[in-house]
Amino acid sequence: MARAKFKYLSHTADVEFVAYGKDYGEALENSALALLNVALDLKRINKAEGVMRSVAISEKAGTIENLVWFTLQDILSKRAAGYLNAFRFKVEKLTGGKAGFRLKGRLLYKKLSGDYTALDVKAVTAHGLKVSEYGRGYSINVIIDV
Repeated sequence: MARAKFKYLSHTADVEFVAYGKDYGEALENSALALLNVALDLKRINKAEGVMRSVAISEKAGTIENLVWFTLQDILSKRAAGYLNAFRFKVEKLTGGKAGFRLKGRLLYKKLSGDYTALDVKAVTAHGLKVSEYGRGYSINVIIDV
């Protein structure tokens, strides 16, 4: 049975989710997927014929939580500024330790006509953002302001 990539949690005013992965990179990719799934109609984007493109995402931070926050905020900003029909984020390189964390990745999108917006996502909140190690994997808890 396939392991869940993410699940949405009950939240009074905003959207909260937890994403999972075998390592930080996969957990971050699944966090981006959960975020994009709220903002856009990913099923329609994935089915649509269109030219696939990508935009670079590069971040650095002192903690893994800040790296997640910076990365998800950058994804939101690039998506909104370019009206990108983004459907996936791919981590290309993630390094880190006591000196800090660095990430290089690509936000994948399709050049399509039409509106694929599902919900207006205003921001990723720093409050409540938590990266945890469990058993044989990692989880990332995120709250997004809608």
